[in-house]
Amino acid sequence: MQILGSNFFRGGDFVSYQEEIEAIASRIKSYRKQRNLTVQELAYRCNIERSNLSRIEAGRSNCTVRTLVTICEALGIRLAELFVAEL
Repeated sequence: MQILGSNFFRGGDFVSYQEEIEAIASRIKSYRKQRNLTVQELAYRCNIERSNLSRIEAGRSNCTVRTLVTICEALGIRLAELFVAEL
């Protein structure tokens, strides 16, 4: 992976950080929906505000690794699963 400003190359493809954040956010939302959880229910399981989880799922919040791990634990997935292209 080669980093250039706010963008990087991965596997020969040019990817912006924002695109990567949005992809991770989308995966969180998809996993939540697969488990038939509302934003409120997942937020409660993670002990975070519903509005914060909504911003994370919309790609409008840069959360900590700790928060990502907490979300993954509540969803019953490994952190690495948020970083793969397919669910």
